[in-house]
Amino acid sequence: MLKYLWDPANAITITGLLFSSTSLFLALSERLELSVAVALWAVLADHLDGFVAGRTKGRDPDVAKMGASLDGFADIVYGAVLPAVIVVQVGQASPLAHVIATMLLVAGAIRLSYFANFGRSWDDCFLGVPLSYDVPFLALLFLLKPLIPAEAFADVVSIGFLLLAMAHVAPVRVPPLSAIMYAAISIFAVASSVALASRSF
Repeated sequence: MLKYLWDPANAITITGLLFSSTSLFLALSERLELSVAVALWAVLADHLDGFVAGRTKGRDPDVAKMGASLDGFADIVYGAVLPAVIVVQVGQASPLAHVIATMLLVAGAIRLSYFANFGRSWDDCFLGVPLSYDVPFLALLFLLKPLIPAEAFADVVSIGFLLLAMAHVAPVRVPPLSAIMYAAISIFAVASSVALASRSF
């Protein structure tokens, strides 16, 4: 089964999982800003693997099927598991943090299962907000943290991800990102990663 990882797109997906694993370790070590900084590279890997897959000529159908499954697992890790862990850490393992983390995991699983079975809607839009929005939203919150009263930060994170969990399964149509938006998000991810990492050292 490891032979399928020689495919360039699948190798990028695995690289994203390595970033997610490192980010999870940092989150559990309570180095949250550095965790988010590393997680942003998992987002970049997720954007890049689809681009590479679509431009790989003569790609074997079995390799593509393996890649689609890998991509789904990578999405649930960086898009739901990691944000859930950080919500729990920021909320100091409060009952509210546990509820919101559970909502994120359940909403993420439902969202990805729906997409895996039904894909985009008739107008080529995603149904529900994609999980790829979670880590950039986390990055934005941590970048704004110095402007938020310390005693309110956990509540801001909790409310933000409560709304985002609901948005993942809401009957809203989200258009796919254009090339310009992909470039903008990539620039934001790199710049935010550098900014957050610099605070951690």
